[in-house]
Amino acid sequence: MCLPIFFATFESSNPKTLYFMPRAIFKYTKTVLKKVSFNAELFYKELEKAVEKLLPHELTELELWLIEFTQNKPELQSYVLVANDYK
Repeated sequence: MCLPIFFATFESSNPKTLYFMPRAIFKYTKTVLKKVSFNAELFYKELEKAVEKLLPHELTELELWLIEFTQNKPELQSYVLVANDYK
């Protein structure tokens, strides 16, 4: 029995699809950054990856999130500028 294969494309005229993917990436980015926040080097590497993939308006949102997230983490506060440099 052959099962049909479905291919997903990123070129969709459906606005929900176009909106969902970037939001999913943004949420995933925040999850990863939270998980690696115990190590400043890993945090920096993941932040660099994130700024390459996120959209400009998401970088602004990420910067605001970083300011709030790093309030009690002085070892990570200098990395907020990384997100700001890429805007």
